[in-house]
This record gives sequence, C-alpha cells and structure tokens, in this order.
Amino acid sequence: MDTSAARRNILARIRAASGRPAEPGAAEHEAVADYLKHHPVGPRPELPTDPESLTARFIDEARLMASTVDQVETIEEVPAAAARYLAQLGLPAKAVAWATLAALPWEQAGVAVEFRKPQNSDLVGLTGCFCATAETGSLVLLSGPETESSMALLPETHIAVVPASRIVAGHEEAFALMRSERGELPRAVNFVSGPSRTGDIEQTIVLGAHGPYRVHAIVVRGA
Repeated sequence: MDTSAARRNILARIRAASGRPAEPGAAEHEAVADYLKHHPVGPRPELPTDPESLTARFIDEARLMASTVDQVETIEEVPAAAARYLAQLGLPAKAVAWATLAALPWEQAGVAVEFRKPQNSDLVGLTGCFCATAETGSLVLLSGPETESSMALLPETHIAVVPASRIVAGHEEAFALMRSERGELPRAVNFVSGPSRTGDIEQTIVLGAHGPYRVHAIVVRGA
C-alpha cells in the first residue's frame, strides 16, 4: 500500500499549523544544505581511510556484533559462498532475494532463489547493501522497489552481499554518500548491526527477538 500521499498531507498540515507553505521552498532547502555544510563535526574515534584497513575494520566489528563474515574475490563467487554457509548450518539451499541479485549464478551453485517479497515461511533472505560502515560493522540498507526492507527483517537468516568498495568509515560518511548519490533519503534507511537482539527480560540477551537470528556478510573484495 502506497502511503506517500497520506504522508504528504500530514506534513502539509503540520507546516500550515506553523505558518509555512505546504511544500518547502528553495530557501528552506538552501538553509538545510548550509547547515549540513557548516555544522561542526562532533568528536569521533580515529578511523582508517585506506580500503584494505576499512575492510579489515568492518570485518572485525561485524564479528563483534555477532555477525559472521566470509570473503570472496568476485561477485560471481557469492552464490557458492552462500551455498557453503547454508550447508554448514544444515539449512535448505533455498532463499528469497532482492531483484538486484538476479543476475548471479544461483542455480549453478545449487541455491533455489525466488526474487519476491519475503513471507513468514521464508527462512533465508538475500540482500545487497547500499554501503557498510567500518566503525560499527553495520550494513546500510535503503528501501526501494527492488530492495525491500522486509528482506533483512522477516527471514530468520539474513545473508548480505557487501562490495568492499562500498565500505565507508562511519555513519557520517554513509549519510554523505546517500546525499551525493541519491539526493533524497528513501522511505526507510536501516542500519543492521548483527542479529536482532533484546535484553528486556531479566537483562538476558536473546537473539532473533525482532528480526533475524543470524546475519552473514559476504564481502566481495574485487567489487
């Protein structure tokens, strides 16, 4: 269901109540751009800048967040790596995936993949990522017609393809990349930092409470 029109109407009423026009004008856009450009940067830890160090930091941090990580050299090796991972867990070689991954040789690797929105019965979801952050070992996923947010939230096991060239230092660089490449943010931006977890009950960590039990990143070093 498309809720864009309802969202625009709600925002227009809020703007009208504060004495502003229904749609932001050029001056407001310029003010936001100026704020982002000149707003002082807060304190940050020292982070690497070269690609090799960013990749190594991402892998270390992702594992600290209870994700598992594999590395391949080319994008064509991803299906075989996913098949190995599923076999190690004793899971069926069956998954649903983003349409952006349709060109990969899944059938050759022995993985039956359907390119559609996930359902409750789907155990494995395959996604790419917009980028990933070395500082926290997080995957950054942007929603879209071919990149459903639910693919990383509904299945019990989430496998993500991470091109090494898309690993950035931190969240600030991730948002800067979104603005430079997309202009406007999509309806949903998800930072996935390991499996879903909660400690609400007796402060005991439970995985899979609100999403996947497992997050597995396949880093493609040559992409």
